[in-house]
Amino acid sequence: MILRVLVRRLISSIPVLLIVLIGLFVLLQFAPGDTVDALLAQLGGGGSEELAAELRRMYGLDVSSTARALNYLWNLVRFDLGYSAIYGKPVADVIFERVPLSLLMMGSALCFAFSIGGALGVLAARYVNRWPDTLVSTVGLIFYATPAFWFGLMGIVVFAVKLAWLPPGGIEQIGSGFTGIRRVLDIAWHLVLPVSSLALIFLATHLRIMRASMLEVMTLDFVRTARAKGVRESAVIYRHVLRNALLPMVTLLGLQAGTMLGGSVVIESVFSVPGLGRLAYESVVQRDLNTLLGVALISSILVIVINLCVDLLYAWLDPRIVAR
Repeated sequence: MILRVLVRRLISSIPVLLIVLIGLFVLLQFAPGDTVDALLAQLGGGGSEELAAELRRMYGLDVSSTARALNYLWNLVRFDLGYSAIYGKPVADVIFERVPLSLLMMGSALCFAFSIGGALGVLAARYVNRWPDTLVSTVGLIFYATPAFWFGLMGIVVFAVKLAWLPPGGIEQIGSGFTGIRRVLDIAWHLVLPVSSLALIFLATHLRIMRASMLEVMTLDFVRTARAKGVRESAVIYRHVLRNALLPMVTLLGLQAGTMLGGSVVIESVFSVPGLGRLAYESVVQRDLNTLLGVALISSILVIVINLCVDLLYAWLDPRIVAR
């Protein structure tokens, strides 16, 4: 049953990928300039019209937009993402150099937001309308209302510049030559600020959703029955209420995957993290269409895979869902 659901979801995701790619391709046609213009601009605006025409012929930019779109889709069927004129190598190589770091940062931020936000939501629900609830809800509202880039900039000013506790950017210490566990710890140390900045807004959302879900489940009949039987309050919360209250949180986890990819563009730029978000920004600036389409494709696939994992987790939490 689960396998059939997964196959159906995978098949339905193919039109989504095509719509994303075609829509992005069409939008970029309205932007001024192309990859050759960006290349010539890097040379200080030099280069003759003959050189520009030759470069456009070399990179397949001398044909119509429709022909380019069809050529790209045909290459995509053969698992060829094209060639990046800006980076001077295949787009697949450029992207897959960045994917592990983006997955590490996104996964860490999602886990941080889900676990800490969920725990704070449980705390607020247990002490509803008392000072812990007021404090947690106020802090969550502040986090939700503050832009992620402001958290990043203030984190650099306070923890990197003033206190010198954390590195201000990058992914690891340049020229350190660390290997093994030493390198892992160095990368983790550099990711503290960007992951925290990316996760705080999502933490606030998880907090508010968890609090509301807990309060709703607490009013249901089976919870009142458990209390009437003399079950301890902690057992009622963690055995009966929490599992049912997690369902909206899991749904939110899948929805936030795409939003977090968008937010990582700003955070990776602020902290100079060489991930997919920064690559997408650089591709837009450089008008590197192949790389940008490749980033959009891989990002869409990541979101689809994450949502498939969320569906499996949802089915584990509530097996009745698979039977529907």
